[in-house]
Amino acid sequence: MTVLPLTKGPAVPAAARRFMQYVEASPSPFHATASSVAMLEQAGFTKLHEHQSWDEKLYLGGRYYYQRNQSSVVAFVIGKQYQPGSGVHVVGAHTDSPNLRIRPVSKRSKEGYLQCSVETYGGGLWHTWFDRDLSLAGRVIVSTSKDHNQFESRLVHIRRPLLRVPTLAIHLNRSANEAFKFNQEEQLQPIFGLADQLNQPSVSSDVQASSAVGTPSMASKHHPALLQLLAHELDVPVDFIQDFELSLFDTQPPAAGGVNNEFIFTPRVDNQMSCFCSTEALIASVVDLDALEKSKSIRAIALFDNEEVGSVSNHGAESNLLWSLIQRLAGLQVPGVQTSAVSSTELVEQSLSRSFLISSDTAHAVHPNYASIHEDHLRPKMNAGPVIKTNAKQRYASTAITTFLLRRVAHRAGVPVQEFEVRNDCACGSTIGPMLSKNVRTVDIGNSQLSMHSIREVCGSHDIDYKIRLFTEFFRSFDEIDTELYVD
Repeated sequence: MTVLPLTKGPAVPAAARRFMQYVEASPSPFHATASSVAMLEQAGFTKLHEHQSWDEKLYLGGRYYYQRNQSSVVAFVIGKQYQPGSGVHVVGAHTDSPNLRIRPVSKRSKEGYLQCSVETYGGGLWHTWFDRDLSLAGRVIVSTSKDHNQFESRLVHIRRPLLRVPTLAIHLNRSANEAFKFNQEEQLQPIFGLADQLNQPSVSSDVQASSAVGTPSMASKHHPALLQLLAHELDVPVDFIQDFELSLFDTQPPAAGGVNNEFIFTPRVDNQMSCFCSTEALIASVVDLDALEKSKSIRAIALFDNEEVGSVSNHGAESNLLWSLIQRLAGLQVPGVQTSAVSSTELVEQSLSRSFLISSDTAHAVHPNYASIHEDHLRPKMNAGPVIKTNAKQRYASTAITTFLLRRVAHRAGVPVQEFEVRNDCACGSTIGPMLSKNVRTVDIGNSQLSMHSIREVCGSHDIDYKIRLFTEFFRSFDEIDTELYVD
């Protein structure tokens, strides 16, 4: 038998390769935030803390970031011609994606199997989570002293398969191919192992009770085997584990696919693509040391958590995470900036009126097997550039003015753009755009993808570079572009 030689196929665009590395390192919102922070710090961004004063820490041309809840981050760069009351030009995105999350009390056993009880997060295509090799990632609160009076929150990313949601064999469910129906509470619970002696507590109940914060103890809420696994990953004693937020994720790594490597098959396209592209673009916009010499504005990215469940948290888009930046800068004394006689309240209002937000998410590519779902003239394609999303009911925040300004940016960047609006007889999703547009001009855009909210999604490998170039040009030239359109 002749063995055909393996071929690598056409080259995968460099930006697409970097995006796949970002996703592989980011199985949870905490990790996505950490991945963006690592990029920012490598580019010389300085960390700020919201609970501290920023006076004497900021300077014209400086680059900074701050986090909230370990799952959201805002980064910004001050133009060298900045004055309080100037605009903030923002790309907004979200770090979270639909997934299964370990419950606060997860210990569950049935028919000799250990199971970890999970809750659905967001509007996932939950049937895609069956028969996948799953593992755990998130954050764990651990003691940092034997006295258990000091604690820290640490990230954990277990890369080997641990869990699985098995389907029922076709022999026992002859109608499975006609309609795969299941109860999310009963049939979506993963198996974790087989019940045996390995699941016994590794520390005495006295130690567990004394080291736990409150009651019941962690060992009474979760399988000891799970706690032992986390302790091993974090290199701490089991009784140092105080609490955690853990998500399930697919351990299969992202991959380029298609005959010409025109696709990326990966989890969390929605919306880690926007997080990655906006972070790269903000950094790229200030690589040239002269890039900020004429800039009068603030360039910023705001990566929020909890978009998939409504954005109403302290670290979601409905919080003050972004607006506090504008408020602080309006009244801040920055070296080299003349103190304004205008009140800080008025400066905030001036800044908001001059600001602009690109709400960046993803968009629905036309599906070859379901093309009729799209309106005839609004059928976005992959690798054809970002999609401007419009909805008359304001499920997206784009207007004629914000769309026009975005097109001007795209023209300068040499980036093609597309249009999308949902059919009248179809439901429409939404983004962070409408809630943020209450305070600032906003346009909603996204790159085309298939299988949105599946455990593995599909996007175009060339669209990633398009988006980075669009955002980079937005940061570099929006000061000038915004003066081209007169609106009374």
